[in-house]
Amino acid sequence: MDTPPAKKTLIGLSRAELAAEMAEIGEKPFRAKQLWHWMYNRGETDFAAMSSISKTMQARLAELYEVRRPRVGREMISSDGTRKWLLAFDDGNEAETVFIPDMDEDRGSVCISTQVGCTLTCRFCHTGTQQLVRNLTAAEIVGQFMAGRDAYGEWPTPDDSGRMLSNVVVMGMGEPLFNFENVATALEILMDGEGIGISRRRITLSTSGVVPMMKVCGERLGVNLAISLHAVTDEVRDRIMPINRKYPLKELMQACRDYPGASNARRITFEYIMLKDVNDSAADARALLRLVKGLPAKFNLIPFNPWPGSEFETSDMKTVKAFSDILQDAGYSAPIRMPRGRDILAACGQLRSDSLRRRQAS
Repeated sequence: MDTPPAKKTLIGLSRAELAAEMAEIGEKPFRAKQLWHWMYNRGETDFAAMSSISKTMQARLAELYEVRRPRVGREMISSDGTRKWLLAFDDGNEAETVFIPDMDEDRGSVCISTQVGCTLTCRFCHTGTQQLVRNLTAAEIVGQFMAGRDAYGEWPTPDDSGRMLSNVVVMGMGEPLFNFENVATALEILMDGEGIGISRRRITLSTSGVVPMMKVCGERLGVNLAISLHAVTDEVRDRIMPINRKYPLKELMQACRDYPGASNARRITFEYIMLKDVNDSAADARALLRLVKGLPAKFNLIPFNPWPGSEFETSDMKTVKAFSDILQDAGYSAPIRMPRGRDILAACGQLRSDSLRRRQAS
């Protein structure tokens, strides 16, 4: 017996798209406003529970639509409190989403994926060893944050002071600027003040350096920018990050200088993974200072997270500390980001679809 096709989900539609969808069935714009509140402020998935909508209309909506989240296929909790979900989508593909609690505050960040797999093949990144399958839709991207809220019971939308899931980092599987329209629609839904209401100042998008899209991202979204830099010369970056052959450092750094909204109050974060005898010398640190001169910048130094088959080793902590000291002595913030969720493969560069991992192991 054939499985009936899934009804269209209203999650992931922009405000304009939701209004157009309601117009298609003869409803006025206020219906879209009602649904927006129930879906994104209240977190409701059952039309029958949307009490401001008539029972007749509830039934009609239920005939035509769903309010559907990605399904949690597996959940893992690290010894340090990091929580990872393997989320399953309608076509059987999967992606991983991580909640990283702040060690000093009762809140944390949701790390969101934007693609199933990745095209970048960065040689230090476990996620990059999985080939790109497809882009995630806006519904699948915003649905990751909503699934996290489900897990922590954070509906209705709490005020800013009461949010456990307070920040969003677009740093999971995939390159977000290769899937910009879907990412932008999802982030605009997350930022909408009448729904989920995450401030753009609490959202950081990380890119490996898709230069032509960086200014577009800043102008449309105005979120914080993070650059996966990881090297200070084209020679090294070409080797470890093939995208540098298309958008070399000179072009990337100019795009950073042109990024709308960057200021001393909203500095660009440069992520720098510490690879033993590759990019971790004192000379590299001084070259990094020259590279960002004049930019409102801060750094995240990331000890490499080893994975089976990787060609790299982690820099020793004395070397990492010396590198950090050079940057900090020059007046920059350069904390060493201690790996989180290593025991559940949720740390930086370790995200990889669990189903693929299991298939390859069998």
